[in-house]
Amino acid sequence: MVTVVFGARGNVGRHVAAGLIERDEQIRTTSREPGAGDFPTGAHVVTADLERPETLPAALEGAERVFLYAVPDGVDGFVKAARDAGVRQVVLLSSGAVTPGDTADNPIARMHARVESAIEESGLSWTFIRPGMFATNALWWWQKSIREKGIVRMPYPEARTAPVHERDLAALAVTALTEPGHGGRVYPVAGPEASTLRQQVRDIGTALGREIPLEVVSVDQARAGLGETMPAIGVEAVLAGWRAGTEAPPEVSTLVEEITGRPGRTFAQWAKDHVTDFR
Repeated sequence: MVTVVFGARGNVGRHVAAGLIERDEQIRTTSREPGAGDFPTGAHVVTADLERPETLPAALEGAERVFLYAVPDGVDGFVKAARDAGVRQVVLLSSGAVTPGDTADNPIARMHARVESAIEESGLSWTFIRPGMFATNALWWWQKSIREKGIVRMPYPEARTAPVHERDLAALAVTALTEPGHGGRVYPVAGPEASTLRQQVRDIGTALGREIPLEVVSVDQARAGLGETMPAIGVEAVLAGWRAGTEAPPEVSTLVEEITGRPGRTFAQWAKDHVTDFR
């Protein structure tokens, strides 16, 4: 049984591909440029682009399962190609921003809701994984500042978030793809514990073996700083999420352990796993 993994060079997709290979599953990974970048050993790489529907039939031929990320402009072409190829199951990495009936004012929510809706209406079996705050967002926020200046600047150091490790999202996807009982399920996922942004910076410092100074700045200063590494849509979403974390404690989740049988990873563990990214 062939599983096609889109985005297999991404933060989550590469762990999905590796997890499937560990289970001796036959996988096919896709890339716009198959010769560029690293893929897990044992993966068959084919050319495919979700925004170019003519590339999808060959990539999906003979496949029964797909791991997908959200590309709204290409989802109709994907649905047609998947049905034509005989695909039975799609596991979509969606977003916790999707709240039924409440996506109008959130462009990230609208984007993911569009893809969810098309897949729901496709007749294919589906599972939607909706993560909240990604732990890997810290690379956008702080990697450049820590590596180049040895400091972090932010407006809300006491804001609490519950970041989820990309390996936990991948483990959920692998379980949904290889074990029964996940069709038609929506999995909202957060990390297993909440911590302040100040503590998360400390966690990175602990992994590095040194203290990272933290400077409190204005929202406008933070917006300008984040804008150096993130698109505007992402900057505003981050600032809104941080602000919300000062007003109410974030939800934490035991879903990863319930579904996979393994406890979710903490941000401190994520920092250890990514220590070389901050050196």
